Amino acid sequence: MMITIQQPPHGGTIQAIASKSHAHRLLIAASLADKPSRVVCGEVNADIRATVSCLQDLGARIAYDDGMFFVVPFAYPISKAPCVLDAGESGSTLRFMLPVACALGANAAFTMRGRLPQRPLSPLYEELAVHGCMLSPQGRSPLSVSGQLTGGTYRIAGNISSQFITGLLLALPLLEADSRIEITGTLESRPYVDLTLQVLCTFSIAIQETATGFAIRGRQRFTAPHTIQVEGDWSNAACWFTLGALQQAPVTVTGLSLGSPQGDKAFLSVLERFGAQVAAFTDHITVSGGKLHGIDIDVSATPDLVPMIAAVALKADGETRIQNAARLRLKECDRLQAIANTLGTFGAQVDETDDGLVIHGGQALHGGTVSSQNDHRIAMMAAVVSAVCKGDITIAQADAVNKSYPRFFDDFRLLGGTAREVQP
Repeated sequence: MMITIQQPPHGGTIQAIASKSHAHRLLIAASLADKPSRVVCGEVNADIRATVSCLQDLGARIAYDDGMFFVVPFAYPISKAPCVLDAGESGSTLRFMLPVACALGANAAFTMRGRLPQRPLSPLYEELAVHGCMLSPQGRSPLSVSGQLTGGTYRIAGNISSQFITGLLLALPLLEADSRIEITGTLESRPYVDLTLQVLCTFSIAIQETATGFAIRGRQRFTAPHTIQVEGDWSNAACWFTLGALQQAPVTVTGLSLGSPQGDKAFLSVLERFGAQVAAFTDHITVSGGKLHGIDIDVSATPDLVPMIAAVALKADGETRIQNAARLRLKECDRLQAIANTLGTFGAQVDETDDGLVIHGGQALHGGTVSSQNDHRIAMMAAVVSAVCKGDITIAQADAVNKSYPRFFDDFRLLGGTAREVQP
């Protein structure tokens, strides 16, 4: 799909979409639980559908109707018959479901699309192999797994993907023996692990934090609440907060929890550092522009915010330096390169470093034609920077937004923007 932006939004109020990070975890936990439950989730994107599909193919019964998932959990023991699990392009689905399938003793083949087969699985892959599972070679689709995961000590580097740790935290309580996760180096994206711990607590799973990681008792039972609500998504709300910061007309987002463990709520403090005006209340948050200036920022805990930080930096006086973002080179595309190339097409000066970007702000920007490179966050960034560009912006592969935010362009129009589909 190709979209042309002829007019940026002019402000207003928008309801936050459901957090896919929270939804993944809740749906997996509900499928592992002792009784049926309901998960309230207003939107279903491609990544969530991938996780639901995998859970269904392993034996859970999941139906969706009127904004709610109805989950009937696995019947234990699960079938040992070979099954195919389609992870699509979702790194979260693969990295969460792979250890869960191993803990269940499934005979499964994970199919993958896009760059997902090339995205890193080590050292999770090796730890699963050491603890009783047989896996086909990395780097190709399908990835087959069989055998029964066993308890013990799992050593995981903390600077590759917190999703490895989440997958193990979801899986290890199911095992007969106790386990430990030992994290080497610095645990980056810690807030995503905190979100996992919150979900596990909701399902009555006890995890003990240790000096080097986590201790997990085996033979635990996931106890399902009757109904649970998926939180509003801070990652995608950042799009609208960025629009507010780039213009004088305020943008308000409802449906977000200030008490959420989602790390991307830190974007509010980032915007304040830039000089934007932020007003946060229990039931809504409003952002509007101010005299913006460049900042230096370490994004090791919040890498998904980098495209929106880069967008705000375009209007900020001076330089903005983004550091500790090397993992973004392993996303749906090389996201650092894609940000630099996309913003460069609009006339911005953006320099790549090994682990980040330097954005030179305050320059006159114009329209142009760019590709999302099949990356949802690049597509949304390109649309948002229309607020500071003179001339139309055309985005090829704009349907990449379906990965996390299928109604993105509908909400863009709801806020007053003009975005029309055009023929390539």
